Amino acid sequence: MKYQKTTLSNKLRVISVPMASMESATVSVWVKAGSRLETEKTRGITHFLEHMVFKGTKNFKTAKDVAFAMDSLGAEYNAMTDKEWTSYYIKVRVGIIEKAFEILSDLTLNPLLNETDIEKEKGVIIEEMRMYKDTPMAKIGDYYENLIYKGSKLGWDIIGTEKTVNGLKRSDFVNHRNRYYYPENMLVTVSGGVSSKKVMSLSKKYFSDLEPRNKVDRKPNQTFSQRKPQVLLKEKDAEQTHIILGFRGEALGNKRRYEEGLLATILGVGMSSRMHIKVREERGLAYAIRTSSDKYLDNGYMATYAGLDTKRIDEAIKVILDQYYDLANGKYPIEDKELIKVKEYLKGNLALSLEDTKAINGFFAIDEMFLGKVRTPEEIFRRIDKVTKDEIKGVARDFFKPEGLNLSIIGPFKDKSRFEKLVS
Repeated sequence: MKYQKTTLSNKLRVISVPMASMESATVSVWVKAGSRLETEKTRGITHFLEHMVFKGTKNFKTAKDVAFAMDSLGAEYNAMTDKEWTSYYIKVRVGIIEKAFEILSDLTLNPLLNETDIEKEKGVIIEEMRMYKDTPMAKIGDYYENLIYKGSKLGWDIIGTEKTVNGLKRSDFVNHRNRYYYPENMLVTVSGGVSSKKVMSLSKKYFSDLEPRNKVDRKPNQTFSQRKPQVLLKEKDAEQTHIILGFRGEALGNKRRYEEGLLATILGVGMSSRMHIKVREERGLAYAIRTSSDKYLDNGYMATYAGLDTKRIDEAIKVILDQYYDLANGKYPIEDKELIKVKEYLKGNLALSLEDTKAINGFFAIDEMFLGKVRTPEEIFRRIDKVTKDEIKGVARDFFKPEGLNLSIIGPFKDKSRFEKLVS
């Protein structure tokens, strides 16, 4: 996959991925600012700002005007907030790509941030907050990170709290934008049926007014000490129990990330994975189960989510732990055909995901923003193919140690000590 990277005179980076056969293109604007940069007072502001850009801009005065302009293009559009970045995007047919640039630049550079709109949107966000709290499958991940990153901003929920959201003022949004929305801290990515020449021309036209800051990027470097297993229990009367059970890992861009990806796939990605076979197929303990490797700039973890039969939760936790520990100690060795399968699964899954231009933008953006070096899919395929069974087992041995174990639970239970005994 070919791409072109250009830096404008104001130091804004632009990455284009031309795909001549595509009838559509996605334009994305990325800001290297997520919820972990907030203060105790402004928790939730990054996500709140993502909402506010759609409430009115310099050229589209109201939320109705913004929505009408977008819908008039037949566009797909949205925004996303992470703990380390924010992203806004518009996907349109290539014949009206300039209109996408016009609207997206206005959204990200010129939001009105009307006080009346801010006050109304507080209620919307609080209802969103409550919706997630009432959806255990969505909320369990927050609880897991509350546990493993306790006492740090990484442990805060992206959406904030009802108290902090209600306390935000217009000046907080203005200060946040002034602090993080400048060209060296931003990135434009465009992929689809549009040439790199066209992308650069439109980027200059619509984003050159941003003034550079010449600020130095400081990477976070936070460590967490843990000497024994930890459990977080949230009591909820429900038919199903939701858990995430996993171990501390390594940070984004670490040298063993390909081994990590293959290890997670062996354990719990796909219907032939070990967790799926042992927990769902052989014992009927869960409908949904999946293992993933999640990373931030300075920290990471590998964990398994499962929605479980409440009456058999003890059995399920034991089976999941067995899959972790017995892979690491060699009781359940990695077979040659299993290694071939997971390598092809990872490569195939990546290839399929990159048929979507929005996903392509994210693929290139994360590497560029946080690692400073863009990888192509072909490079990743080659690196995956080089990984050996012993290298994967080495990661398992390093990760899967009781002192680094963490378990979050949402279910109809009162006694946390019951689960502490299970994992100790």
